[in-house]
Amino acid sequence: MTTDAEEPTLTIDELAARGGVTVRTVRFYGTKGLLPPPVLGPRRVGHYGREHLARLALIEELQRQGMTLSGIERYLRQLPPDLSAHDLAIHRAVVASWAPDTVETLTLGELERRAGRPLGAEDVERLVAMGVVRPGDDEYEADLGLLRLGVGLLDVPLSQEAIFAARKVLIEHTRAAARELSQLFRGEVAERDARDVRSLSAHMHPLVVQALLTAFQRSLKEELGEWLTEPSEESAPG
Repeated sequence: MTTDAEEPTLTIDELAARGGVTVRTVRFYGTKGLLPPPVLGPRRVGHYGREHLARLALIEELQRQGMTLSGIERYLRQLPPDLSAHDLAIHRAVVASWAPDTVETLTLGELERRAGRPLGAEDVERLVAMGVVRPGDDEYEADLGLLRLGVGLLDVPLSQEAIFAARKVLIEHTRAAARELSQLFRGEVAERDARDVRSLSAHMHPLVVQALLTAFQRSLKEELGEWLTEPSEESAPG
């Protein structure tokens, strides 16, 4: 694990297991410069931290999207070298949002390999409840576009009820935003010729997704900042 001070404490075996890859893959990424070198501890044993794990998850997500190794190298070179694990997770979320709606039938072992971690009975039940997987006789139908998100939510200290409520809020508000934006763009299209319509269609999706994500991220940061700085009832003057 990583300490509260976020000191690198994962061995290469632990990093590989948490990332759902082999030790050989981790070493290969290191030789290619895709992963920064570990911090050397006593007896020159390398230790990895949250940033390594987040960068590894981003690399794996880029590969799942079909990006070549050289393409991944170019992508990572464009990122600031001192990105935190949180920032890297945001980048991975953006990449994952373009995943196609793909459902595959997997055994429990295959599901665990896709999840990058062992899954106990309670974990599987939560994934089923979230609609990420659907159980069959001896296999599971997994929504690969939601699997990483669902697995990430397994470690979030929120009740199942809170996760469902958050999902409902997100679906309702994003659908409302999508509907209003669609009507706005449709009004613009009505005044354009066919060439402009095709151009608008090609550019609209990625730009709108980026705009929505950026706006939401900043709004959420402001809301959480206000919440965390509010005086608690215990510290309020009596």
